[in-house]
Amino acid sequence: MVEAAVMGAGAWGTAVAKVLADAGNDVRLWARRPEVAEEINETHRNTRYLGDAELPKTIRATSDPVEALSGACTVLLAVPAQMLRSHLEQWTHLIGPDVTLVSLAKGIELGTLMRMSQVIVQVTGADPGRVAVISGPNLASEIVAEQPAATVVACTDSGRAVALQRALLTGYLRPYTNSDVIGAEIGGACKNVIALACGMAAGVGLGENTAAAIITRGLAEIMRLGIALGAKPTTLSGLAGVGDLVATCTSRHSRNRTFGERLARGGTMESALREAGGHVAEGVTSCQSVLALAASYDVEMPLTDAVHRVCHKGLSVDEAVALLLGRSTKPE
Repeated sequence: MVEAAVMGAGAWGTAVAKVLADAGNDVRLWARRPEVAEEINETHRNTRYLGDAELPKTIRATSDPVEALSGACTVLLAVPAQMLRSHLEQWTHLIGPDVTLVSLAKGIELGTLMRMSQVIVQVTGADPGRVAVISGPNLASEIVAEQPAATVVACTDSGRAVALQRALLTGYLRPYTNSDVIGAEIGGACKNVIALACGMAAGVGLGENTAAAIITRGLAEIMRLGIALGAKPTTLSGLAGVGDLVATCTSRHSRNRTFGERLARGGTMESALREAGGHVAEGVTSCQSVLALAASYDVEMPLTDAVHRVCHKGLSVDEAVALLLGRSTKPE
């Protein structure tokens, strides 16, 4: 049993808190909104993010970071990628010197172009071996419904990886360990962008052949960037790469795919945002930082570039498809 603090009560943070509690751990869940913490404690539900799904009664929710982090030996960071730095700067003094820090966020930080584990190391001063990443085909709504799933625990310290693996092992979630933190993070950050492309294609009425082509060529982009950064190809062909990519690109529960579909149907970012209740999908921001990171390593990512142009440069989805099909032919 571990004493765990999950910092962030969105869909994924809440789902991970449930997994940890079901595995027999002591779990505290920090919610930014006091009313969310109150609902979780009183009704054992988080209706804002997970509908009517029932949560374990052993999860203790709080909006006080001091209470959440007190005595925790494992801290799981589930705030959005672009907000991780500002939150960590407020929390670092509350985190013990040998605590395992776990990133649940998937993205590349704008401006610095850092992966989330790098942000954690820079802000907290922690040794990189103390930082782990959880990534894989893990749609929160299916996890809380206890549908069988698998995930990857990536950490350069094998002892911490195994301890976290044991803390997450339940009858419905099977965690695998991996030492390739870079690969797990690049797969997780890039797949959101490719899922936007799949959604856009579906939104203009394109079918399964197009989706398969986007997923396959999207994987090629992810692998080019990952390998340039030092990732292992086997990681990107596994759960944290192909697995996460397929789930995010094909599921109706995927916020990125759904946002891309709305964007294609409505034609503007404003209309897609209205339909999504003002929530921007992670890939809309990530396409900027991923494209900039790729450029810094001279890696070509045409699908990511097309998504970026649609989201931020006013290109229509039809124009983006024509642009991609008009590229010069070459061997696969």
